[in-house]
Amino acid sequence: MASPTASQKTVSDDDEIDYSVKPEFYDPKLDNKDELWVQKERKDRDSDAVLTCPACFTTLCLECQRHEKYLTQYRAIFVVNCKIKINQVLRPSNQKPKTSNKRGRDRGGVDEVGVSTKETFKPVCCVVCSTEVGVIDDDEIYHFFNVLPSES
Repeated sequence: MASPTASQKTVSDDDEIDYSVKPEFYDPKLDNKDELWVQKERKDRDSDAVLTCPACFTTLCLECQRHEKYLTQYRAIFVVNCKIKINQVLRPSNQKPKTSNKRGRDRGGVDEVGVSTKETFKPVCCVVCSTEVGVIDDDEIYHFFNVLPSES
């Protein structure tokens, strides 16, 4: 059996690590710094939750209001890390749900921009991973339904 080459030898980094020095990535004051940043961004306004993307955990909203009836939905005016799909328009369906649609997931028809209806919405996605997280209405109010809320 031939001896291993240099690229095949296993070298342990544990022998080279100095455990008496604290790691550079640890900052015991970081939580306090983060809290001050959030307070500055909110300008001391209350929020029902901090909303994040369910796929990549990117922060989407620091100030929102929970829906009174649908407790997993939120609305907001100021958002971060969101992009609007301007080439799609969603319209609520005025028809009763079809019998073939057993789960009731019909959100309305998707048309090209320019269709005139009373109430239209545009899809809103996470800017990082493109997961659809909600919609924006004609009054520029964001309605989030696919987000992870956390205590504010």
